[in-house]
Amino acid sequence: MRPIETRPGTIDAIDEALAWHNGDARAAIATLIADCAYLRWQLDLAGRAMSAGFTRGWQPSGERPDGV
Repeated sequence: MRPIETRPGTIDAIDEALAWHNGDARAAIATLIADCAYLRWQLDLAGRAMSAGFTRGWQPSGERPDGV
């Protein structure tokens, strides 16, 4: 997975995440990884619960599309 490009407001979000963890970058990264794993699990669960007819063939993906 490629890193996402820096966008306006990204630096503020990074500073907020670090401040939440009292400047501990490892704790901030660990929390973000845990959150990502939880959201991927939720996405997988939702994908299994949805029927292809309900979404007209669209299926959720855990990967970002190119260009995002």
